[in-house]
Amino acid sequence: MTPTTTRRDQLGAADVTDAQLVSMVGQLLHEDEVELRDVTVSTVDYDLPAITTGGRWWVSGHASTPCAKAPFRLFVKQVQSWRRHPFFASVPPEFAELAAAGVPWRTEAEVYRSDMADHLPQGLSVPRGLGVFDLDAESAAIWLEEVPTRAASWDRERYERAAYLLGRFSARPALARLVDLRDVEWSLSTYVSGRVNVQVLPMLMGDEIWQHPLCAAFDDDLRDRLRAAGTSAPELAAEGDALPRLLSHGDACPNNLMTGPADDFVMIDFGFLGSAPVGFDLTQLLVGDVQIGKRGAEGLAELDEALVTAYVAGLRAEGCEIPEAQVRRAHALCLLIMTGLSTVPFDLFEAPPTPEVQRIAADRAAVARYAVDLLDATG
Repeated sequence: MTPTTTRRDQLGAADVTDAQLVSMVGQLLHEDEVELRDVTVSTVDYDLPAITTGGRWWVSGHASTPCAKAPFRLFVKQVQSWRRHPFFASVPPEFAELAAAGVPWRTEAEVYRSDMADHLPQGLSVPRGLGVFDLDAESAAIWLEEVPTRAASWDRERYERAAYLLGRFSARPALARLVDLRDVEWSLSTYVSGRVNVQVLPMLMGDEIWQHPLCAAFDDDLRDRLRAAGTSAPELAAEGDALPRLLSHGDACPNNLMTGPADDFVMIDFGFLGSAPVGFDLTQLLVGDVQIGKRGAEGLAELDEALVTAYVAGLRAEGCEIPEAQVRRAHALCLLIMTGLSTVPFDLFEAPPTPEVQRIAADRAAVARYAVDLLDATG
C-alpha cells in the first residue's frame, strides 16, 4: 500500500517504487502484509573518499502489519563506475579508459545478489540484501537491512581473530565460486601497469616530492629502496601473481569489519572482492588504519607476525595446505605493491602541517620501511 509520506527525493536515481519499498519492508519485518505509514530519508555522512560510491542514505519509517505498528530502517548505497566521481577529472585523457576499466564497481551488487551469507564461517556475517536494482549501464542501488553494531577496541586479540576468520573466508570451499563475481580482470600486474606505473612511480622517481617537509621521515635510504622496489614492481607483481590465489574480501580494513551484537565481524564494502594472492587481505588489516591516521605504526612487526600466524590457522581450519612460506612471501609482495610504494603523503601536502598530519606522515614512512624490510626478509 502507499505510505502516508512518500517524499524520497534525496535518493534521486537510487529510489524505488512504492511497491518495491513495501516488498523490502515486508522482507525486513518477516511479514507478508505491510502498509507503510511514513517514510523519511537522511544522508549518511562518510569522511573517507570512495570513488565508486554515488551516495549513502538511511530510509526510515513505520509500517503497519496485521499484528502491530513497527519501525523500520534500511541502508541504501548507490554504486557506480568511478568515471562518474569528481576525482576522475584528474585522470589524463590518454589513461581514462585504463583507469575506468581497472576499478570494479559492479562486484558489490553481485555479492548481495549471491548466497554468500549462507556459507560464511561462524563469526562472520554480512548485512541482509533486501534489493539490488540496476539504475543504468554504470550504476546500481543496493538496499540493505540495518545491522546493529557496537564500538569495539581493536586489541591484539581482536586483530588475530579477524585474521583467522579472513583465512577461513579465503579458503572456504563453499565460497570459492565467488571469485567470479569481480567485474574486471585484476591482478597485481594490472595494478602495477595501471596505478603504479602511471601515478606512483613517476612521483617516486622525481626529486621535487621528496623536498616537501612531510617527507622528512622518508630518509635517503628509504627513498632509494622505494625507488628500487618501484622499478622492480613488474617483476615483483608477476612473482606474486604466480603464487596461489584465493578468494579475497579486497579491502579488509577494520572499518569494513564492524562489530556485531554477538561480537562477530560484520563484513561490508565488497567492491574489490575476488581472486587475489593468498594473504592479500592481511595488508589492509595490518596497515589500513595506519594509512588514514586512525592508529599509529608502533609494533607493526609483532602485530604482523600474529596476523600471519592466525591467518594460516584459518586456512588450515578449512583444509587449505598452502605452505606458510608462500603465504608470507605473497603477503610481503602485496604489502609492498599495494601500500608500501604509495605511502608518500602527497595527499596531505595541502593540509595544514599540524602535529597530527606530521604524525600520519611519519607513520606512513614506518609502513614503507616495514614493507621493504619484509620484502627483503622473505625473498
